[in-house]
Amino acid sequence: MKAVSLMKLGDLENELKARFPNVDFVFSNGLSDIDDKDRETLEILFGYDGKLDESFLKQCPNLNWIAWYATGVNNLPLEYISKHNIKLTNAKGVHAKQMSEFIFAYILDDYKKMRTSYINQKNKYYDSSLTGSRLSGEKILFIGTGSIAQQTARIANVMGMTVMGVNTTGHTIEGFSKIYPINELKEALQEANIVINTLPETKDTIHLLEREHFECMDHNCLFINVGRGTVVKEEILIEALKEKLIRHAYLDVFENEPLQPSNELYQLNNVTITAHITGNGNENKSEVTGIFEKNLKSILNNNELIENVVNPLNGY
Repeated sequence: MKAVSLMKLGDLENELKARFPNVDFVFSNGLSDIDDKDRETLEILFGYDGKLDESFLKQCPNLNWIAWYATGVNNLPLEYISKHNIKLTNAKGVHAKQMSEFIFAYILDDYKKMRTSYINQKNKYYDSSLTGSRLSGEKILFIGTGSIAQQTARIANVMGMTVMGVNTTGHTIEGFSKIYPINELKEALQEANIVINTLPETKDTIHLLEREHFECMDHNCLFINVGRGTVVKEEILIEALKEKLIRHAYLDVFENEPLQPSNELYQLNNVTITAHITGNGNENKSEVTGIFEKNLKSILNNNELIENVVNPLNGY
């Protein structure tokens, strides 16, 4: 069995070779580094390269499993993968740890007025009357109740916050005091002080949030998006911020990335921007490789995947 990587893994490469001596591993620097012979003979493709497309997959006639080292699979040629019965797994759960920390970094930055303190520092202005707000008792709503939301909910509960969520059916999730079905999204938004989108991109989530949803939010609401930027049209989000339908937004994802210097979001004073970094973590490669190893062992022993299996038709 030949397994070809889409990225270098450092010391993990020797560990994989030692643990699976019967697997022919080839470690590359990405698509352009994989030669024709390896493309024709590989059975497993693992790692991450944002350039992976249908054209490349057509050159891999023996491919039966893609172990994707990211959580989002929306940019992969999912229709082709499904049609050719190629198995697909992702890195779900790994990024949730650092993403939950980022989410609370955003919240605390806002509630404790850290941005204002920094501005005061730059202006050499000492204001000891500056007063932040407590998180205890605040109502936090997650649009999407997957691994990111669940990890963050644990922290929110420790902070004494009321944790709510929205998912497809309204099914209960441990750690959430209330779950709304997606058809009651407007009602859910009216209840929250903080709204966080953690949804992946699928055909059902693109432009899910419309102007009327921001109108449902309290004008003092904090909106955080670490899911996908396509959940709302950019012009609608800009309107909501300019018209103060919401107080502030922390955005790590955008409808069109990378965000161009001319983008109007840069001009608004009630938005904080990070460059799609909440999923970045030094531990990612090691932890995702751990998932890959479990699945590889199962494939070799039982010809089945046991963790983070993705349905290409659903996108999750």
